[in-house]
Amino acid sequence: MNALEVKGLCKNYKEFQLKDVSFCLPKGFVMGYIGENGAGKTTTLNLITHLCHQDAGMVSIGGITYEEDTRRYLESIGFIGDESYFPGTFRLKDVKAVCKMMYSSFQEDKFDQMVENWKLPAKTRIANYSRGMKVKLMFASVLSRDTSILILDEATNGLDPVMRAEVIEMLQEYIMDGEHSILFSTHVLDDLEQIADYIVFIHRGEILLNQTKEELLESYVMVRGDVADLNEGRRRKMIGMIQGAYGFEGLLRSRDAEGFGSMFAIEPADIDHIMLHYIKNGGKENACR
Repeated sequence: MNALEVKGLCKNYKEFQLKDVSFCLPKGFVMGYIGENGAGKTTTLNLITHLCHQDAGMVSIGGITYEEDTRRYLESIGFIGDESYFPGTFRLKDVKAVCKMMYSSFQEDKFDQMVENWKLPAKTRIANYSRGMKVKLMFASVLSRDTSILILDEATNGLDPVMRAEVIEMLQEYIMDGEHSILFSTHVLDDLEQIADYIVFIHRGEILLNQTKEELLESYVMVRGDVADLNEGRRRKMIGMIQGAYGFEGLLRSRDAEGFGSMFAIEPADIDHIMLHYIKNGGKENACR
């Protein structure tokens, strides 16, 4: 069974439209949800978590829709954003009281153990916590409940390398039993290189790419060289091109690399470069002019 199914999701705003977004996340896996600012990532997550309502389409978690069983649907989700959603005036006891009141599966002992292990100060107001402490508190609040999916919206932004590594380790432990899944929206694409199984790329409200990470990385290569060596046929094969003082770089389908001779450097592409060049090319896989 899929942990998450999104089918034909649409949302219309005055200056933005989310258009027919569909994807599935199997149990036990991590999906990276990527795109530039304003592409529709947060809108999609808000629709999944029902912070707003879709104009069309369907979302189910573990086969259950929000309309079929609202409480079960919402209790299945653990959400962690780039900003703490706890009031700055709260202390740990207040966070614990709210979680206990809102979620029937909240385990007080598990929460206490996590905050003790992470040395979160009990008497300090949340407003005075560091960024890393706030992230740990959000993780403690969701990992002490019986969730089936974590939804992360830029959760690792602004964290130092040590804290980011701790978060990645927590996420790996969360999915280890094969029953839990993660939808991870982030601009820190190095994190997705480490942990993601699937990549979904949204651009201007529409899904451009939806593949396993391995398939995605195997499908593209980077080409670098002198602009003077590019003929029309080679240009037409590139997806986005950036020119600089020392030549150019572009993105190619791996199958098209054979058309470039030894005067060009062909290297593996990473997720960052794939996204960048699609955006540079207007979200299209057509000729660079």
